[in-house]
Amino acid sequence: MKAMTLVGTKTPLELQQRDDLKPNAGEVIVKLKAAALNRRDYWITVGLYPGIKPPVVLGSDGAGVVTACGSGVDPDWSGQEVIVNPGIGWGDDQAVQSNDFQILGLPRDGTFATEVAVPVEQLHRKPTCLTWEQAAAIPLAGTTAYRALFSQGNAKPDDKVLVTGIGGGVATFALQFAVAIGAEVWVTSSSESKIQQAISLGAKGGFDYRQGGWAEQFAAHVGPPNLIIDSAGGAGYATLMSLAAPGGCIVNYGATAGAPESIDMFKLFWKQLRLQGSTMGSATDFTAMLDLVQEHEVQPVIDAVFSLEDTNQALDQMRSSPQFGKYVLKIGTH
Repeated sequence: MKAMTLVGTKTPLELQQRDDLKPNAGEVIVKLKAAALNRRDYWITVGLYPGIKPPVVLGSDGAGVVTACGSGVDPDWSGQEVIVNPGIGWGDDQAVQSNDFQILGLPRDGTFATEVAVPVEQLHRKPTCLTWEQAAAIPLAGTTAYRALFSQGNAKPDDKVLVTGIGGGVATFALQFAVAIGAEVWVTSSSESKIQQAISLGAKGGFDYRQGGWAEQFAAHVGPPNLIIDSAGGAGYATLMSLAAPGGCIVNYGATAGAPESIDMFKLFWKQLRLQGSTMGSATDFTAMLDLVQEHEVQPVIDAVFSLEDTNQALDQMRSSPQFGKYVLKIGTH
């Protein structure tokens, strides 16, 4: 097998030739047809992620065909086309992940390879409406977006939803999922072209968050959103609290701009806002997300497709976040 391996931080991944994998009890081997990159992979390569222990094969997202089953696994899985849930060991509490929770691709070897070994309970049938590349694009970002929107944000068809920083994988799925259920969706971006791409996916419109007074324009022309999906935090968080409708909810699945300098507690309690954190998703979230994708035939947005050997090029491009949607690796022929 071939694997793009992290051998040290702040160095390119190394293409290694390894022995073919053999499944342990309760595991399967999936011959991968496609994998996808996440911002997590980039942060690991630059050393800004906890628990980095090289050598490890990165990659959380993948889709392929089961080629071997370990003891205790139903042999009917053999030959099945599958998508892999990268969240392992969530636990029984739907409200929060267990202490044993981990994400495929660190510490466990992941999907930037021609094959991967995973526990059988991580497998789901590949949605028939998707290509291999589209299926591989879904797992981590799709689950994160689903949980933020529905499990934590309680999104409904009559909601007015604001998705900030459109273009990243999670934000793009949040837009698509919210549009799919009939919500009114708006976006922010520093790029007019990304706003136009969001409109082509069903957004009502967008605002450039670099422009002073954008939130006042939003409130005047659109009205306050009752659900905001955000991954930035930082200084702009105060603006979101001001913009949110009374009784509204702000869900954060990241903080790329760092922590807010302060939280206006008066605004928090007087507007009766709910500030909600969200991370990845449970197995229940993953299953519900796939059901939504199939029911509404959501087509994941893929910005570019690379070969496995060009993984470092894809990671380097993530540095400046130019993409709209996902970067995907095509593995082998199909």
